This record gives sequence, structure tokens and C-alpha cells, in this order.
Amino acid sequence: MQANILVVDDEPEIADLVEVYLKSEGCTVFKCGNGTQALACVQQQPIDLAILDVMLPDISGFTLCSEIRKDHHFPVLMLTAKVGDMDKITGLTIGADDYMTKPFNPLELVARVKAQLRRYTRYNEPGKGSAGEIIDFNGLVINRSTHECWLYDRPLSLTPIEFDILWMLCENRGQVISAERLFETVRGEKYLDRNNTVMVHIRRLREKMGEPSRNPRFIKTVWGVGYKVD
Repeated sequence: MQANILVVDDEPEIADLVEVYLKSEGCTVFKCGNGTQALACVQQQPIDLAILDVMLPDISGFTLCSEIRKDHHFPVLMLTAKVGDMDKITGLTIGADDYMTKPFNPLELVARVKAQLRRYTRYNEPGKGSAGEIIDFNGLVINRSTHECWLYDRPLSLTPIEFDILWMLCENRGQVISAERLFETVRGEKYLDRNNTVMVHIRRLREKMGEPSRNPRFIKTVWGVGYKVD
């Protein structure tokens, strides 16, 4: 992939590591150690995607992201050493497209960069579906117009029902959806007691996504209530 990537991190080892992996994919990397340098770079260079550390010596990555969003719409991926949900919510609220905690797998970072660039360049082309037809977060991209689904730049081959279940859960992200509602909405049939159809589809979805059954990252079970995607 050919793209101009801005990497903003005051830890040279991390910035250098990210640069090595991105350059191996054909990217041009611009490294900055603080927010002031990053803002200057954004004004001078045609950036396609930015990777921002939250903790910077002059301004926070959140503030930097907000400043970038005033004039630019390219994807922004946040990096932080904190694992709390509040940082994630803050980042996504102020305009970040994705979020990773340190330490991270460089290969997963590259996959997420590819996914964000694909959404930004390919899915916004005419005929590829409007914004309301695409769901994109945390490395998962679902295009309802083309019936495509990608996870960390890896295509997922889903059946129509699996696709519809995943779309419904992601469209109602953060909300618990009962098995009954999932079944009746997706299948268009009346849900009967002890019907485990949804459970089977959820299990297959998790398998295709490479999700551990006990602690899945995307589709979570709320026992006695239903399922949700955070």
C-alpha cells in the first residue's frame, strides 16, 4: 500500500518500530515527537492517516486529534498505555477512527492501518455505498451495499444470516439485543422457546472472527439477556 502516514509518539523506539513495519508495506512515514511538530507536518504534507500517542510532552493526543479534525478528515488511530474505557470513549468521541493500547502487536497495527485506508479511499468511492451503509470500528468493516465484511484487513466469508446478525449488533453498538429480537428481525419468523438458532450463528461468527469463546472481543454474551457489541 502506498500512503503517507503520520506517526506521533515521544518514545523513539515505538515510532521507529512502527516506521519499520509501515515502510515494509510501502508507506512513507513522517515521525513527530510532539503535537506542535505534528500540526506543522499536517499543514505541509498530504497525510493519508495519522497514528497518535495519547501522552505527548506538549499537548495530549486527544487535543491533537481535535485540532486535526478541524480541517482534515483522514483516519486517525490513537495509541495509549491506558486500558480504561474512558480513554477509548474520549478518543472516539473527539474524532478518532480506531484505538489500540500499548503494548501492541505491530502486525495488528498494520492491519488496522490497511483497514482504515481501505475505508477512506475505497469505500468512499461512488457506487460503493453511502456512510449509512458502512460500519467501521476497531478493525472491523462491514459494507451492507456490497455485503463485504473485513476484520483487520482479512475478508470474512459470512452467510446472509451471519452477516445480518453482525450488522444488527454493530448497528446497535453498546446495546444488548435479545436472542428473540435477533431471530425475529433477521429471520422474519416468530421466535420459539428453546430455539438455539441464534446461539449457533453467534458461535460460528465468533469462530470466523477468531474470537475466543470465553472472552470474545467483539460479540459478547450478556447471560439471560442477549448479545451485544461494544
